[in-house]
Amino acid sequence: MHGFAVLFLVFFATSLIVRYWLTRRHISHILENRSTVPDAFSEKISLEDHQKAADYTTTKVRFGRLPMIYDAALLLIWTFGGGLEWLDQSWRLLQFDPIVTGIAVILSLMLASSLLDLPFSIYSTFVIEERFGFNRTTARTFVIDLFKGMLLALIIGTPLIWVVLWLMEKAGELWWIYTWLVWTGFSLFIAWAYPTWIAPIFNKFSPLEQGETLDRINSLLSRCGFNSKGIFVIDGSRRSSHGNAYFSGFGKNKRIVFYDTLLESLDDNELEAVLAHELGHFKRKHIVKGMLLTIATTLVGLWVLAWLMQNDWFYTALGVSTPSTYMALLLFTLTLPVFTFLLSPLMSMLSRKNEFEADAFAAEQSEARFLIQALVNMYKENASTLTPDPLYSAFYDSHPPAPVRIAHLAGQN
Repeated sequence: MHGFAVLFLVFFATSLIVRYWLTRRHISHILENRSTVPDAFSEKISLEDHQKAADYTTTKVRFGRLPMIYDAALLLIWTFGGGLEWLDQSWRLLQFDPIVTGIAVILSLMLASSLLDLPFSIYSTFVIEERFGFNRTTARTFVIDLFKGMLLALIIGTPLIWVVLWLMEKAGELWWIYTWLVWTGFSLFIAWAYPTWIAPIFNKFSPLEQGETLDRINSLLSRCGFNSKGIFVIDGSRRSSHGNAYFSGFGKNKRIVFYDTLLESLDDNELEAVLAHELGHFKRKHIVKGMLLTIATTLVGLWVLAWLMQNDWFYTALGVSTPSTYMALLLFTLTLPVFTFLLSPLMSMLSRKNEFEADAFAAEQSEARFLIQALVNMYKENASTLTPDPLYSAFYDSHPPAPVRIAHLAGQN
């Protein structure tokens, strides 16, 4: 067995064992604290709601082990099991142009992966979310969303794949730089187009109605120097009772979006505080910094891929007999998460740092107590656990654990 195959299997086994161990820690920690509401929340969240959040979280985490192991098995089947080799050789029999063959192989793998993951998505939506009273998605909406997503991926993804494979085939040794420029431009375009052209394909967006809520929001936007294309309400209640708020896009094409479920659960003071938090990400340039980090890591990743694809062992060690640009791209995409998983705490730490900074900005623009009230309501309505395992949280949570975040905000009152 080639050394690279051994290295891959070591990282593969390590990441799988660590992920499984983290789920055990997380479930155990939540169950140990299930009987008592943390002191910081005892006057705001009932024991019944606390236990519902504990049960909801542990149910999701236990179930999440199945697709985790399933996906790991599929990765071994696609590589060492000869799945990619079979897919590649099957399309090669048709003797298409190499780029057309590459597009066919990549799209086939994407379709197969989506179909293989479908049972887990169905169970999560119609069993777990239904059991805890969150699901509002009908079978019809689920199927329509599925086909819309697949069609959109086909329309947008096919030309991008063609361009990338053409550059890999024709652009010489510096193809990875040209590909990086194309990918960067594509990513910026999607970020710009998403609010106006893509998101409305799946959801209905309505302008926030005139009234005191809109007046307060406009006043906050004016104080923060934030210009947007509008303030919209998304019909999130068609699919789930979970609530949220966000803004998307950049430049002059920014949108502020509130879930209709969030508007139902928060008062104007709390809504203003939540929006101030989101604006904190904008004012502290977290969005721009995140995009720059992604752009930089993509460049490094393409450089590594450019080196790997020149070595036959990269293909043969992972079960592929015939080197090709598209197979190099697929192998790199499939195996990269195995090698980068242990970096997850660093990315989560950066994200949580940004959340603290956005909270601090919100406390400057509103009152910290209003954001605390809003967060507590959101924890309750979304059945978010108040007692996550610290190590599990360090790996997976983009936001600080509830007790830590509330204590941090309380110190700013």
